[in-house]
Amino acid sequence: MLETSDIRYFKDLFKELRFEELESLLALAQVRRLNAGEVYIPAGATWYQIAYIRKGLIRTWCRKDGEVEITVMLRWEDQFVGAMDSILFHRPSRFIYQALEETELVELDYREAEPIINSHAGLSAARNSFLLHMLSMSMDRVENFVLLSPEERYRKMLADKPDIVNRVPDKYVATLLGITPVSLSRIRRRMAQGKRDGY
Repeated sequence: MLETSDIRYFKDLFKELRFEELESLLALAQVRRLNAGEVYIPAGATWYQIAYIRKGLIRTWCRKDGEVEITVMLRWEDQFVGAMDSILFHRPSRFIYQALEETELVELDYREAEPIINSHAGLSAARNSFLLHMLSMSMDRVENFVLLSPEERYRKMLADKPDIVNRVPDKYVATLLGITPVSLSRIRRRMAQGKRDGY
């Protein structure tokens, strides 16, 4: 069951919508709880659920060369998560979506929501804005890898979510940044030294 705070959040997020439009979507929403370590979306699954993270942390990752785990994305409170491969292209997910800690989601099945969205101009416009936002986040990640050094990417991540390093193992943070755990340790040492030197 949705909490009042969830409804308030969605009303604020989609403030251009009439409540009646939003209400028809929220009626489809369900709360789902994941244990730490539990897989939410397995690789190879065609998954149409879109979820709002009420509490917790989801890691999106894949295996490279059958062995090395690469962290592709981290999603935390007040963010959305979903297998865009499935939702946009009706393809199985290439990635594994896994809870790193106890997680509470508010989710809805896009296949059930789509007819409602298509029948309301406001919901349709909100969907387009949401998809553009997801695309913008993906482009931002690509641009960060092209334009920023690993240290700058790390600093940006800390600015976006300062407590993330206390919640995510270093090896996952390192692969998210595209570096090794040893390189991450060096970056942290340089940053700590800079603070001591007054930079």
